[in-house]
Amino acid sequence: MTSLLLAVALAAAPASLVPPSPPPAAASGASGSIDPAAATRAYLEQVPAEQRARSDAYFEGGYWLSLWSFLWSAGILILLLQTGLSARMRDLAERATQVRALQTGLYWTQFAVAIAALSFPLSVYRDYLREHRYGLSNLGFAAWLGEELKGLAVSIVLGGLAMMALYAVVRRLARSWWIWGSLVVLALTAFFTLIEPVLISPIFNHPKKLEDARVVAPILSLARANGIGTGEVWEIDASKQSKRISANVSGFLGTERITLNDNLLNRASLPEIEAVMAHEMGHYVLHHIYKGLTELGLVIVSGFAVVSVLFERLRRRNQARWRVREIGDVAGLPLAALLFAGYLFALTPVLNSIIRVQEAEADIFGLNAAQQPDGFAQIALKLSEYRKLDPAPLEEIVFYDHPSGRARIFAAMRWKAEHPSTWSKAAAKR
Repeated sequence: MTSLLLAVALAAAPASLVPPSPPPAAASGASGSIDPAAATRAYLEQVPAEQRARSDAYFEGGYWLSLWSFLWSAGILILLLQTGLSARMRDLAERATQVRALQTGLYWTQFAVAIAALSFPLSVYRDYLREHRYGLSNLGFAAWLGEELKGLAVSIVLGGLAMMALYAVVRRLARSWWIWGSLVVLALTAFFTLIEPVLISPIFNHPKKLEDARVVAPILSLARANGIGTGEVWEIDASKQSKRISANVSGFLGTERITLNDNLLNRASLPEIEAVMAHEMGHYVLHHIYKGLTELGLVIVSGFAVVSVLFERLRRRNQARWRVREIGDVAGLPLAALLFAGYLFALTPVLNSIIRVQEAEADIFGLNAAQQPDGFAQIALKLSEYRKLDPAPLEEIVFYDHPSGRARIFAAMRWKAEHPSTWSKAAAKR
């Protein structure tokens, strides 16, 4: 009986935390000062050349993969138009019901299935084979396929609702649809952000409240110190899908959650976890969700304006083949999607820079809040498993939606150099 109770107690005990790693000598302050550039180089040199070459190859391959993904998607959309398949899907929806909204929903269901089916070979390579090749995925093929099917189901339901609302506006306000349609899309984006942590995330994972007091207590202390009124920290079983470490702030207007994944818990020390969670709190305190929605609104309205200008010209030239009647005809969705996707692809450096600026702001907030510069630098090294550590300046501007590992480590070491009280006593003891 005693053995049984001991076994139960051990099984219920929290896992051992990863011990903190000492900083490299150049970042320790043992010399009485810290040179941020030298400390950054010392951290970067901790990553073996073979590991850096592997992560560089993975990340740089993503540049080309973005291009091929865009071209593949463009090819599918053109195929739907040129073969008349889009018009036939619309005709089928119109025969099934007289209700315009339901016609839109039925068309969208066919469209989403067609896109998923025609994109399947690329999805297998990009999201399954390539992720396994670089050791980043934990999913077998059947489990991966199940995740894809769940995603398709969510896309059909939520995308169908979005298309019904958007096309109702387009048909009613044909001349100014690009303005009012942008407001509809922005409102829907806010709504989906609102429900994501409580309705969508549980479809793919199992969020639960983190109970380990060794981790929860310092995180909640950080939250209280920065005016975040929460008594909860959430954990998600991301290891089900991936080996990546991550955390996030999700939700909107009261459904906000600060969540860390179990890979972070299992692979990071407490100073690293504190550094990551302080960064995520920065997004919350700095109102990045609201600012992001505003910036997204500007991007959408500009893109819809581009679609509005070009759609009718292309439709008229190809009316006989495409059989698209007007901008409010759902059979024209592939054309509208092609134009908007091309606009977003051309805007890639701008979009990445918008996100990267917010991430850099959250980095600085996190350093000031957690005061764990070495934990932050060590997390940047762990993220280098799938992010190139040291890109060229232009490369970072164009392709990075987060600051590079080098930039993040330098920011941490610069902060450390300017706050000697956080390390000088420990250095003196050594």
